[in-house]
Amino acid sequence: MPSEPMVSRRVLLAGSAAGLALFSLPRAALAMTEGEAKSLVDKTVGQINDIINSGKSEQAMLGEFEKLFAKFADVPTIAQSVLGPAAKSASKGQMSSYTKAFQGYISRKYGRRFREFIGGRIEVAEAKAVKSFFEVISTAYLQGEAPFEVRWHVSDKSGKGLFFNIIIEGVNMLASERTEMGALLDQRGGDLDTLIADLKTL
Repeated sequence: MPSEPMVSRRVLLAGSAAGLALFSLPRAALAMTEGEAKSLVDKTVGQINDIINSGKSEQAMLGEFEKLFAKFADVPTIAQSVLGPAAKSASKGQMSSYTKAFQGYISRKYGRRFREFIGGRIEVAEAKAVKSFFEVISTAYLQGEAPFEVRWHVSDKSGKGLFFNIIIEGVNMLASERTEMGALLDQRGGDLDTLIADLKTL
């Protein structure tokens, strides 16, 4: 993801669902159906709409978005993919700590901008099978902006249906987040433990 000043409202909207994003990774054949994939995104979007229009304080919104992310996103897969090559050399304990820290970091990062979406909404249109996952297409309507497309990638490889990527007008969110996380790790000399500690405060 670009540095904070360059992040657009549209890029941040993708993070609102979860903070986050994943590449279309190879996945096992799905047992879920198009209807189930669409239902998952319907529920996710419904809660996003409720949160951004709830009138709650920023602090309360941040907490609600982290709960949403933990419930509807494949957090371990997203976190590992965003970390990139460093995940291969990390210990089990480090990955567990990193995943927890990443969940909070990504929720806070995008949650702080949610007030910009007050009065907006996301509408889900259709779902279709794409290779070994489902793609659910939705449209975002924000005040003062033309509607734009948001595509959700959904899989049940984790054991239940969860979204693992969001594409906004062709922009793959995991690619952006992976670049950003790589930069954060490089700034810390590749020290994953330092990155984990800092993610808790960013």
